[in-house]
Amino acid sequence: MPQPTAPHIPPQHGRTAVITGTGGLGLEAALALARAGAQVVLAGRDAAKGAASVRRIQREVPDARVAFRELDLASLASIRRFSEALAGSGTTLELLINNAGVMAPPTRQLTADGFELQLGTNHLGHFALTARLLPLLRQAAAARVVTLSSIAAQRGRIDFDNLHAQRHYQPMAVYSQSKLACLMFALELQRRSDAAGWGLRSLAAHPGVARTELLPNGAGRWSLPGLARRGLWFLFQPAAHGAWPSLMAATSPGMEGGTYIGPDGWRELRGAATQVEIPPQALDRDVAARLWADSERLTACTFPAAGRPDGSRTASFTPTRTGIPLPQPAR
Repeated sequence: MPQPTAPHIPPQHGRTAVITGTGGLGLEAALALARAGAQVVLAGRDAAKGAASVRRIQREVPDARVAFRELDLASLASIRRFSEALAGSGTTLELLINNAGVMAPPTRQLTADGFELQLGTNHLGHFALTARLLPLLRQAAAARVVTLSSIAAQRGRIDFDNLHAQRHYQPMAVYSQSKLACLMFALELQRRSDAAGWGLRSLAAHPGVARTELLPNGAGRWSLPGLARRGLWFLFQPAAHGAWPSLMAATSPGMEGGTYIGPDGWRELRGAATQVEIPPQALDRDVAARLWADSERLTACTFPAAGRPDGSRTASFTPTRTGIPLPQPAR
């Protein structure tokens, strides 16, 4: 069987990319973009891992312009500090890849702000990060935001009555909800950019099943998913291939906002990157608007109105209360 081919990446000189996550798909995307000439900022929690990833990129791409900045998506304070530091550096931002994630920890955990960990990291953290970086994105020409979803989103639903799994916690169901939320955020971001004139292209991507540490780090090395990842490694495509959909979404010249990119193989598990079908529940605009309003309320991050790239005006999309209580901070 012929090997799938990597997407063509046009020259990226003069573009700055922020990628969340310092290993796996994030590292592979950073390598590809650095080879194409982009200035890359890797953002993650672990400074030692981040430094090691930067060294690897510099070994493979000697003229790479790459740096690590600390960012914990499970902490709104960390997101604020990261965004303020990036804004203070004087850079523009042409590309944001919302890549990092947590998958199926066996017990319910909370973020620093009291959100369920998977929803709080995968969706709410990236929602807040995008809101805070939007002024930088709007100052750039043809900026893009790529948000990573998952094939698990096909089984997801947004449970507003149990959004943070307060009543019962099922690891994979909660993961599927968080990744559906990521996909719905990407689509709603494009709709709101079009309505408010932000000038963004917002796309979503999913990697199929890729050979990364997401499963062992989340579910646990000795969990059934963790054992499957190690014992059935041949079913998982290489991490570099898993990064192809996000790279296609990030760099393909003709790619329209609101597009969803994934592998072209059987059940979208592996293969070359291509446009894939959006699950029908992700197209529910009423649910998307409600999720957006709740996300603004929970993160205290709103998006700017039209016409002001400095973000000084209030968003024209007013959050509405939905009866979901604000989670209590972790003890």
